[in-house]
Amino acid sequence: MITIHLTKLETALEQVRKSYPKLRPTDAALIASALSLAGRHAIAHYEGEEYVWPEDYERLAAAMRSQVDMIQEGIEAVKPKKGAPEEEPITINVGLSPNLSAGEKSLDGYDKLKSVLSDALQSGVEFLYAPSDIGWQWALDRVNWSTVAGKEVSRRIKVKTGFTEGAVGIEQGAAGSKRRAAKAKVAAVVEEPVEEPAEDVSEEASEEA
Repeated sequence: MITIHLTKLETALEQVRKSYPKLRPTDAALIASALSLAGRHAIAHYEGEEYVWPEDYERLAAAMRSQVDMIQEGIEAVKPKKGAPEEEPITINVGLSPNLSAGEKSLDGYDKLKSVLSDALQSGVEFLYAPSDIGWQWALDRVNWSTVAGKEVSRRIKVKTGFTEGAVGIEQGAAGSKRRAAKAKVAAVVEEPVEEPAEDVSEEASEEA
C-alpha cells in the first residue's frame, strides 16, 4: 500500500519513487500528482449514488435536502429544556472513493503511466489529508443548509466525508489523526460527532482542492 500525503506533494513523490523505483523521476512526479488528484477530487457516495466534484455540487446538496428536513422535523418535535447547554452539531457522513478519471486526465498522452496509476489504486492507497485538501469536504463545509431546505434549520449541520471505498484515509489535525478505512458498502447516516476537528483551511489548499 502506497501512502500519499495530499498536503505535501514532495512526500508523496518520495513514496512513489520507493514503490516504483524503475520509474524516471519525471514520470514518478506525474504519478504522484495524479494520485494526489485522485484523492483531492475523490468521488462522493451518498444513498447509492455517485457525485463528482465540483460538477455535482448542487445535485448532492439537493439530494441531502430530505435528510436535512428529517433532522429539522426531529428537532421541532423535541422542546428544549430551559437552561440546557448548547447542543452539538448534527453530523451527516458521506463516503469517498478515489477518482481514477481525475488522475488519468493529468496523464493524457502517457498511456503507460495510466496503467501504473490504475495499478497503484488497485494495490491500495492510504491518503493523509487535512479537511481542506478534499474538494467535497471543502465545498460541503460551506453549504447554507437553511437555504437548501428552504426554511430555518435550528441546529448546525456538519457534513463529514471519509474514504470508505478503494482507499484508506487518515485525516490529520490538531486533535490527532483519524483513520477511515475502506468498506464494501457506503451508507449515509446521522450521528453525534465524537469531537469537533480543528479547522485548518488555507487559501492555497482551497484553490488546489
